[in-house]
Amino acid sequence: MKKKIFSGVQPTGNLHLGNYLGAIKNFVDLQNQSQTDCIFCVVDLHAITVKQDPKELKKNIRETTATFIASGIDPKKSIIFNQSLVPAHAEAAWILSCVSRMGWLNRMTQFKEKAGKDKEKASIGLYAYPVLMAADILLYDATHVPVGDDQKQHLELCRDIAQKFNNDFNVSDFLKIPEPLIQKNFSRIMSLKDGMKKMSKSDPSDLSRINLTDNEDEIVNKIKKAKTDTMAMPEVKENLDKRPEVENLLGIYSSLSNQSLEDSKEKFRKKNFSDFKEKLSNLLVAKIAPVSKEIKKLLSDENYLDQILFEGSQKANDLASKKIKEIKELVGF
Repeated sequence: MKKKIFSGVQPTGNLHLGNYLGAIKNFVDLQNQSQTDCIFCVVDLHAITVKQDPKELKKNIRETTATFIASGIDPKKSIIFNQSLVPAHAEAAWILSCVSRMGWLNRMTQFKEKAGKDKEKASIGLYAYPVLMAADILLYDATHVPVGDDQKQHLELCRDIAQKFNNDFNVSDFLKIPEPLIQKNFSRIMSLKDGMKKMSKSDPSDLSRINLTDNEDEIVNKIKKAKTDTMAMPEVKENLDKRPEVENLLGIYSSLSNQSLEDSKEKFRKKNFSDFKEKLSNLLVAKIAPVSKEIKKLLSDENYLDQILFEGSQKANDLASKKIKEIKELVGF
């Protein structure tokens, strides 16, 4: 059976190695599998759940699109579009919000984390964000959704919403129940300065992350300054729970070289950290520097990026408009 993949990335700007290894690299692998249709969305409606500078948002939408293409997502093989160009997303989100239950949304841990202590000041959009995510997925009859740890709960909610809609309107299997695609290894890349914190663009130190727009010298310098520890490189059977920075760097090397953590440990066993960091820097430069150059090249042609998004939105709209029409008929509109 053909797989139908849907996934989205928020246009927050300054995408980094964690975004690449945790999501985008996986998108490219999925696109290149046979019997797989892929839809990749720049989820700009999700982005405005927190206040945005309109000029920055427009720039970030293009930058995310450029990053997709520079990383290997081919607009001729996959649909690339931004959410706000397809009206069915907002329409379906409203209808599904009338099926969803407050109790379900109250259990969403990501809202509690993002809203913080003063959740009364959080926007309704931030609270209802998972319902829009469900609409994104269900409009395209997606069979599989790549998710990280932070989105697994939202996909479970999506499944619950689909099942309730089908039950409420007595239409078995009308909204397809999507399955999660969970990346088993290296889906969570940590800070280069603190192995207990996720790599993030909001970290005040630029040395904590490899940005996908970094040049070769910046990549080498950041790896040189990346935190390790005073012990020797780990043995193959050594548990790295208490050495998070070392585990993170070995994980980055393993992911970029498509090998297991054990194979990486074996390769660098009895080597010193300077040797390992040099090899890691070389690998990062080989894999990330070309992406960085291509992003910058693509960003110089805004018309091309806008055309990709426009053409992608037309393809997405062809699919989504049919589904929303059927949803409306079932509801009684």
